[in-house]
Amino acid sequence: MRILLNRKIDVLYDPTVPYIDGNICNRLIALICMVHFYCKSHSNKLTRSSVRMMPIGTPKVPYRTPCEGTWQWVDLWNALYRERVLFIGQNIDEEFSNQLLATMLYLDSLDDSKRIYMYINGPGGDLTPCLAIYDTTQSLKSPIGTQCVGYAYNLAAFLLVAGEMNHRLAMPLSRIALQSPAGAARDDIRNEANELIRIKDYLYGELAKKTGQPLEKINQDLRRMKRFNAEEALEYGLIDRIVRPPRIKADAPRKEASTGLG
Repeated sequence: MRILLNRKIDVLYDPTVPYIDGNICNRLIALICMVHFYCKSHSNKLTRSSVRMMPIGTPKVPYRTPCEGTWQWVDLWNALYRERVLFIGQNIDEEFSNQLLATMLYLDSLDDSKRIYMYINGPGGDLTPCLAIYDTTQSLKSPIGTQCVGYAYNLAAFLLVAGEMNHRLAMPLSRIALQSPAGAARDDIRNEANELIRIKDYLYGELAKKTGQPLEKINQDLRRMKRFNAEEALEYGLIDRIVRPPRIKADAPRKEASTGLG
């Protein structure tokens, strides 16, 4: 019977071996095992040592450099950045916005003829950081493609619309929701209220321009949160195409697997 003690000591205990004086080691192991299982059976609370945790960290993937052609191990996000792929999968705050803006500007400076792909799966975020991302996408020379791969709510949906025409995509089960931006109460600070109205007018105007919907309809729809599935978002003009994975026949030959993104 193989027993694991404290995840560190792997011992082999044979209960058939008699307890004789010459087998002190075997008797000691048996005593430790009995104490261990007695304590475990009489404990109803989980401890840190008894809870198995998933490994935390960014995985590394093999990547082949375009110029040198050599392979190296880089973290996943680094590999995606090198392929001009950006991922928005969290609440957008100032720190995340600055990192994303810096990456976009750097990729645009390297080669403004290649497309930058922005994958969105998040709830949106703070107003000013999201507007900074939108304005940057509109000012870059590099073409921008956007795709919703899970859900895009509130200002994340506004960033989805920011992609170049005919390059705004969504997966079939994507969920998209538009809502009027929130800000300080109008009764608290008059200047804040006026600024919020100005930003809302700007957002509604951009949505009308990007979707082709009348401005009056945009105002009417965004009085409350308006939700879309992929088909409804396509009909509304938020996206240009629904990405449907190709069907694979059962007798189709398997392709050889390759590693890396290069």
